[in-house]
Amino acid sequence: MPRLIFQRLLHALLLMLGVVTLVFFVAHLIPGDPSQLIDEQSLDASGRELVRQRLGLDRPLLEQYLHWLGSVVRGDLGTSLRQQRPVSAIIGQAWLNTVVLSGVALVLELVVGVMVGVVMARKPDGRRAGALNLGGLTLHSLPSFWLGLVAITIFARNLGWLPAGGMHAADASWLPWGARTLDTLRHMILPVLILGLGNYAVTARLTRTSLSRVLADEWVLAARARGVPEGRLVWRHALRVAALPIVTWMGVCVLRLVGGAVAVEEVFAWPGLGRVTVQALLARDYPLIMGGTLVAALMVAVGSLLADLAARAADPRLRLDGRDREVR
Repeated sequence: MPRLIFQRLLHALLLMLGVVTLVFFVAHLIPGDPSQLIDEQSLDASGRELVRQRLGLDRPLLEQYLHWLGSVVRGDLGTSLRQQRPVSAIIGQAWLNTVVLSGVALVLELVVGVMVGVVMARKPDGRRAGALNLGGLTLHSLPSFWLGLVAITIFARNLGWLPAGGMHAADASWLPWGARTLDTLRHMILPVLILGLGNYAVTARLTRTSLSRVLADEWVLAARARGVPEGRLVWRHALRVAALPIVTWMGVCVLRLVGGAVAVEEVFAWPGLGRVTVQALLARDYPLIMGGTLVAALMVAVGSLLADLAARAADPRLRLDGRDREVR
């Protein structure tokens, strides 16, 4: 197991290095001069050039990349060009909001997907299974930003049931702890629903396929012959055996949710990592772009590692023997 974790961490490190390297060079190809972010109207062309020198933007691109990489190794993500604040402080406030939003959406997606998948596996030709499958595929095919705008129009603008965006109300700081928590939960409902329910169809179809195979096994037929209740047989026994593909799929879900959170956070003005990175990209705020990309890649790598370890814990066939080799 330690060897497995080391290999996965090494692969994650190489993947993160490749991602941040690609993003660094692509971001610097965007037309525009980041020195214009310095709001000093009295600066002339020579003054702007001095600003570029102070920011290191006059150096060759490879030298800028090596300097940034060395700073990251030392634990310094730099200073935001637009906000003039340490990138670590900005990211520290934003990444937790993304983790909360994506984590709740992941739980919602798995719960709804597994429940729908069980219904589809037990009664594949029923009307309920067909309606749930059609609804899930419809939500999956529609862009998340469009679903978000429709949800805001219906539930926030027209009905007034839920807030249109943000994470807190304007007067949330004056509310007691309990009321402030409820206010945050109300602001989470729409983005969580859009982010979670938009992808439950894939989890449901995966659950249906895996569970249908298990329900056709001989031991299931024998359990039914012994009079084991169908609900107990499915939820306590068959679903546990069929859970391996679902657990493995969780790693992909983390990647999808982190990527999907970018559009959802922007639509609902959720102060998360995706919104911060998009705003930094529009402003050509290179240090903040790279900081957000690095943390997002780290979140995906950690989520994939945890999903891999959970899959090995769920299936003894994937565990390692004493010589740290996979049992084939």
